Amino acid sequence: MRHAPIEPTVFRAHRDALRALLPTGSLVVVHAADVLPTNGDGTLRLVPAADLFYLTGIEQEESVLVLAPDAADPASREMLFVRQPSEALAIWEGRKLSKDEATAISGVAKVRWLSDLPNALHALMGESERVLLNANEHERASVDVEPRDTRLARQLIARYPLHRYERLAPLMRRLRAVKSPAEVDLLRKAIEITDAGLRRVLAMVKPGVMEYTIEAELLGEFTRHRARMGYEPIVASGGNACVLHYVDNDADCRAGDLVLIDVGASYANYSADLTRTYPVNGRFTPRQRAVYDAVLRVLRASTARLRPGITPREWKRAAQIDMNGELLNLGLITQDDVAKDTPDDPACKKYFMHGLGHSLGLGVHDLAPVNGPFEPGWVVTVEPGIYIPDEGLGVRLENDLLVTADGCVDLCAHVPIEAAEIESLLQRM
Repeated sequence: MRHAPIEPTVFRAHRDALRALLPTGSLVVVHAADVLPTNGDGTLRLVPAADLFYLTGIEQEESVLVLAPDAADPASREMLFVRQPSEALAIWEGRKLSKDEATAISGVAKVRWLSDLPNALHALMGESERVLLNANEHERASVDVEPRDTRLARQLIARYPLHRYERLAPLMRRLRAVKSPAEVDLLRKAIEITDAGLRRVLAMVKPGVMEYTIEAELLGEFTRHRARMGYEPIVASGGNACVLHYVDNDADCRAGDLVLIDVGASYANYSADLTRTYPVNGRFTPRQRAVYDAVLRVLRASTARLRPGITPREWKRAAQIDMNGELLNLGLITQDDVAKDTPDDPACKKYFMHGLGHSLGLGVHDLAPVNGPFEPGWVVTVEPGIYIPDEGLGVRLENDLLVTADGCVDLCAHVPIEAAEIESLLQRM
């Protein structure tokens, strides 16, 4: 565990919320993520399965949570299965959790070794009316490799074909969208660390610095605060900023250009997601400043507009209309373009072609109902941008917002974003 311990009451509350949604006679099984191979005998670092972490706080490979709220034996109603520690595992992979340690993290009283899972599942299948199994149903996911959850589903269906099988993912999507105060605190911590990294970058941005040097400064600052990169960072100078998913980060930052930095620290698996755009030589040109301020106005208007009850689609559409006006004033589109604007073919799409934001939490694109509506407790990004490849100019600004009962709170309000403040910091550093 790299981060500070989290109170097990957080995970108990998440399990209680899930149990409240389960039909009578349910059996739930949630797996850890696979350890993925690289080349030869190499493997990637384990990325904890978000649903298992949400329900237990466990980050160890091959762990399994089993919930059977109506099981006849009270001890079988909530069980956690983990790998049994051994001397060989300790030598080659490091210490594995003891039963007491797993209980201390998760709050699950009944912890058993993974070797006990087949017999325990067999006993519970006999008294369960329906089985809820998990799958990656994220709308942006492209699942080409069969994960552990899917392998288990296939095995259970083959062995117990007459049971009723249902999807757990829709329930987890509803639960994970609304963040508890403890989760919001973890996101605030991730944002604070990201802010520290960006302030460190402000001290070293200048003509000639390499994009990867900026990335290295961010990574160093995150590591010092017990965090990791939440996703592959974008450090894109000049025309590179017009490539939305640019991650090469191998060019030099040149005088007269802007550098767009899209980065987020991941702390305790909760990821921040911020974007800032800085002038490499410390001052915006008049054109850069006009584009920058246009993006910032759309961000401010979208922040003010966010509230419970509106849908992501409505929120995005309002931002597109705002952006149409900004692009018109910048001379990038015409009145004829605006007159032809429709929700399916917005006038701004040539220069602002991506979404306005997404749910944030356990991972940079967290689960939430696809079209809302927004509810208090949602945490979402707001990230308008203008990209002008012909001018080698791209500006994106991004903050993280907490939806409240009467609007929203900007969790990134303390991170410098006004153009004058950015210029002042760059010249003072």
